[in-house]
Amino acid sequence: MNVAFVLLIAAAIGSMSGLRAFTPLAFVSWLGVWGWLPSAGSPFAFLGTTICAVIVSILALVELIGDKLPKTPARTAAAPLGARIITGAMSGASICFAGGRHWILGIVAGAIGSIAGAFGGYHLRRFLVQHLRIPDFVVALIEDFVTIAGTLILLKYFFGKPV
Repeated sequence: MNVAFVLLIAAAIGSMSGLRAFTPLAFVSWLGVWGWLPSAGSPFAFLGTTICAVIVSILALVELIGDKLPKTPARTAAAPLGARIITGAMSGASICFAGGRHWILGIVAGAIGSIAGAFGGYHLRRFLVQHLRIPDFVVALIEDFVTIAGTLILLKYFFGKPV
């Protein structure tokens, strides 16, 4: 696969991790389990195990619920941002490895994408809530949809077929 295309998908998947840390990684992990994203031979081979896919999926569901709670810290705070960088980097590395590129390129692209997604999503959400008076809960649900649909669309383009 074209290196620019693979890096673009890795960075874009990372940006989805900036919105919801665990959702894109859950999709990537399940695709590894099903053999669509082969990771054997990479440091991320564990992502293609059923136990990892289940754990990450549970974390994704908890995050989808927890994001709506009033005491949830901003995604730009140190711990949530760190989690997004790590999961974005792991997702990006898996994409690059499956696309025949070195996984280190994916770590960089996914991490950069996750930072952009985290800060872009944070500021867009604040703008929609404060200036357009859209309730935060509604914006959070839209973010959930964008993350899930966006990840599926990106994976569809990566594979060239429906996921």
